Amino acid sequence: MFDYLIVGAGFAGSVMAERLASSGKKILIIDKRNHIGGNTYDYYDESGILVHKYGPHIFHTHSRDVYDYLSLFTDWRSYEHKVLAAVDGQLVPLPINLNTINTLYGLQLSTDQAEAFLKERAEKISPVKTSEDVVMGRVGKELYEKFFKGYTKKQWDLDPSQLDASVTARVPVRTNKDDRYFTDTYQVMPLHGYTNLFTKMLSHPNINIMLNTDYRDVITFVPHKYIIYTGPIDSYFDYCYGQLPYRSIEFRFETYDKDIFQPTGTVNYPNGQAYTRITEFKYLTGQQHKKTSVVYEFPKAEGDPYYPIPTAENAALYKKYQLLAETAPKTYFTGRLGTYKYYNMDQVIAQSLTLFKSIMKDQPIEMQANGYKKTLQQT
Repeated sequence: MFDYLIVGAGFAGSVMAERLASSGKKILIIDKRNHIGGNTYDYYDESGILVHKYGPHIFHTHSRDVYDYLSLFTDWRSYEHKVLAAVDGQLVPLPINLNTINTLYGLQLSTDQAEAFLKERAEKISPVKTSEDVVMGRVGKELYEKFFKGYTKKQWDLDPSQLDASVTARVPVRTNKDDRYFTDTYQVMPLHGYTNLFTKMLSHPNINIMLNTDYRDVITFVPHKYIIYTGPIDSYFDYCYGQLPYRSIEFRFETYDKDIFQPTGTVNYPNGQAYTRITEFKYLTGQQHKKTSVVYEFPKAEGDPYYPIPTAENAALYKKYQLLAETAPKTYFTGRLGTYKYYNMDQVIAQSLTLFKSIMKDQPIEMQANGYKKTLQQT
């Protein structure tokens, strides 16, 4: 008898598996894919270059708790991600910052002058409801069309005016020269890769792993007390209210017989090309190799569900499933797909850690993971 049957071996499910196993619970974790790690799975390609199978995953967080937790299972490599955007025949920094404005317009503005430059062009919209409203209110129509409109349309197959404000609110605008894509306190990459991290995370003797398996094929004859589900919530309920929309991506990998392919980790292509961006993995991993591998991303409607589409209509549909989930006996839902939220990795991890604390509420337990022990009094 397993205490918990966990569906999905990505971060959401694996964090739950490790925490519960370390509290003495017997765990079976199941995944339809042939590997652990979910969308962060990485591997060495035919040339011996470490690549991310499902596109670039760059770890960043402000949460000391999330950072410390993952540090139980990996050493780190410091890495601050930088992105350029191909605009008007130039490669300019993204997010938009002082260098972006000066390069694009051939100016030499100071920070104060750049703030005035953007303020003059901004088109304030009230109330702010959509992604278009957010960007227009920050940088105005011209920069919105150069950097955001085409990219967003390719990524989501929707005009920014149709998307929730949260989508473009994730991308800052700066008037200093900080060209880092993220400004989180912790910006690191697993020193030996994500798959290595997950292997250690799931190495607890209380954890059993079943791959290449649809949980529906085994759930009726595998005895268990509770379910933790991290897959698409609409699928769990057999799409009884209709299908929740997702965006997928086609990844095309290329290896080049050169040391470096592009000047930074990622280059975005807001306009023109069918792909949204190209990422070169050696920047992310720090690997030394005479060749280099990159991935081109082509957003599409069909395929693995990567991005919940944040519209008011979809939020209303999810709410129906959320209410249904609250009535599901002995079943917990977590993760980007399980809660239909456009979460970053650290948010997924924090969500599962919070769920674990909720499950173990008011129970003093002794935890052990990777040689680390402490007694936690959950509150």
